[in-house]
Amino acid sequence: MSTIDIVVHIVDDEEAVRNSLAFLLASSGFAVRTHESATAFLDVAATVRNGCLITDLRMPDIDGVELLRRLRAVDALLPAIVITGHGDVQMAVEAMKNGALDFIEKPFAEDVLIASIRRAVDQAKTQIRNEAALDAVRERLDSLSERERQVLKGVVAGLPNKTIAFELGISPRTVEVYRAGLMGKMQARSLPELVRMVLALDGGAP
Repeated sequence: MSTIDIVVHIVDDEEAVRNSLAFLLASSGFAVRTHESATAFLDVAATVRNGCLITDLRMPDIDGVELLRRLRAVDALLPAIVITGHGDVQMAVEAMKNGALDFIEKPFAEDVLIASIRRAVDQAKTQIRNEAALDAVRERLDSLSERERQVLKGVVAGLPNKTIAFELGISPRTVEVYRAGLMGKMQARSLPELVRMVLALDGGAP
């Protein structure tokens, strides 16, 4: 995946700053979209996919820290870089606590900003890959029969085949058959891999 697959969203209330940053990033091979305020970005945040965020810290409507808080509250937080003026370091640290990947003090060197954005883009790529992997596991889980899901629940709980068999009223040999079947459907090469797959999903249970 190239940098052009990740859109860098710039949030700043100053048009000159937005345009300057957009030109710099576009010249470096990034896809860019600008937003004139935190409110404007929040209006579209739920639809943003494959992105990262550059936001000014001090803005008149909603500041950068509050923007990150709100994005985090609706599970829409992107890998974010906060641009801060001199004397805003304490607020910038607060932004880090609310999910910012990095903060850059003004005035900044172009190469410093580009390096930070590349890290944010790499993190965005990793998140996309992780989400795709989880989606694939969910699809496999949905393909299991009810009995296979029952056996899987026992396996993830660490129960031996005999105990699972007793609880389900079937033979240990039948449990082995279901277990082999669900391992195939889940594309798990080992029991630890199967358990990691299931625990990675929300709730950690089939």
